[in-house]
Amino acid sequence: MQTNIKTIPPDEFVLSVLSPEQRLSAAFKLAEIAFSKTPLTFADIQSAVKKLRKRNYVQKQGSR
Repeated sequence: MQTNIKTIPPDEFVLSVLSPEQRLSAAFKLAEIAFSKTPLTFADIQSAVKKLRKRNYVQKQGSR
């Protein structure tokens, strides 16, 4: 008897169990780490994160 087993890469599995808000938060955390060695300041990154979160929040409010 043959079974059909689909393998899922661990990174895709972890993201699939997170809520959209948690995925967004994880993406911002990864971006913060990735850009840590650039001439951007932490304030620049914080500002961009706040702007994107605000835009995301406004879009969610408009769709209700």
